[in-house]
This record gives sequence, structure tokens and C-alpha cells, in this order.
Amino acid sequence: MADSPSDPVPSGAPVLARVRSGNVFEETMEHLLRMIRLGEFGPGSKLPAERVLSEQLGISRATLREALGELQVAGYVSVQRGRYGGTYIADLLPAPSAERPLPDTVVVEDVLTLRAVVEPAAARLAAERAGREGRERITSALADLEAADPAQYRPLDAQLHLRVAELSGSPSLVAVVADARARVNELLECIPLLPTNLEHSQDQHELVVRAIRDGDGPAAEAAMAQHLEGTAWLLRGFLG
Repeated sequence: MADSPSDPVPSGAPVLARVRSGNVFEETMEHLLRMIRLGEFGPGSKLPAERVLSEQLGISRATLREALGELQVAGYVSVQRGRYGGTYIADLLPAPSAERPLPDTVVVEDVLTLRAVVEPAAARLAAERAGREGRERITSALADLEAADPAQYRPLDAQLHLRVAELSGSPSLVAVVADARARVNELLECIPLLPTNLEHSQDQHELVVRAIRDGDGPAAEAAMAQHLEGTAWLLRGFLG
């Protein structure tokens, strides 16, 4: 996106909330999508200069460029070059598929709440209870996910999360995590795969698995909670 020190701050431009979580890319996506959905950035309108947006959001220009690049691929914005170049909101925003309509926001929040409660607890128990064989299984699941291509990623991602739940030693907890994950998968099918998010998610998976292997329950719980928060930001951005 073209930018220069002389780019003015548009009069009456929307003021974006600053990004505050550790999931900077995902929260940036949520903030931008929410402003587009609410009409603060209307169809066909030009976004403020990169300098202005990054300052308002409190993020680096590199992160902003990554987010805008993914929004371009997803069809929410377009980039124009030349004297009047810049990033523009699409005249027609992507519409949900007739076969897969967008879920109600209440449904989205219900699933995210359930997941945020049960999966960090499962990760903590996994770290406290996993034996040598269990640690080997979770390491193998992580390696499979690292080697996955995009078409394989979500099934193997779900498998890793279920392996964590299994190491908790509670069949009832495994059943709840499996149900929550199945419902999350239905939501994830409604949004695009974002390479930047997949890379960030994999880094977070590694932190979860490392904490489990180290037997550090609090660290495993915190790492899982941070990971789930990133997914929640994206789902709220695209589906909220």
C-alpha cells in the first residue's frame, strides 16, 4: 500500500481500537473486519494510509501488510497502484455460501466459551499426568502437523488437540473437548486458511507441547489459552 510522510489523516476517519493481545495478527484481522462489517470502512472507500492505520492499531507496518494481504486474497480489499493508489474496500464483500451460511454470533460465542474453559484445563492435566509414552505421542502429532500441507492442516490440527485431551486421563473431558472441536471445525470451514495464522498457530502448538513434555501444567494451560484466543479473534472477525 502506497504511503508517504505527507499522507494526511482523513477527516472523520474511524478510530480503531489498539491491538492488545499476544495474537497481534489475528486481533488485527478482527479489528479490520469488524470495521468493514460495521460500515466504518464502506464499500469502495479508500483505507487510511499504512502509517495512520499502523499507528491507530499500535502495530508494526509489517503486521498490517500481512493482514491487508490476507484480506486482499479473501476478497475484502483490493490494491490500486499509481498516483491515486492505495488499498480500497471491495465494492461487493464476499458473501457466505448458500450451502454453508454464516452461523449466528450466539452460536460462535457459545463454542468459543466452551473451548476456552475445557482445552486449557486439559492441557494443564496433560502436562501433570503424561508419561513417557504419552509425551512421545504428542511429539509425533506435532511433527505430523508441522509436515502437513494446507489441505491436511485442519484435520491434523484437530488430532493434536485431541491427543492433548487424551493425556489428561479423563475420558469425560476427552468427550467434551472432542465435541467442542467438532463444533469449532464447522466454524473454521466458514473462513479462509490464512498462512500467517497457520505459522503463528504452529509456534503456539510447539509451546503447548514443550510445556507438556516438561511437565509444566501452568505453562501448558497458559500456552493453550493464548493459542485459542488467536483462533477466537479470527472467527469473531469473519463470523461476528
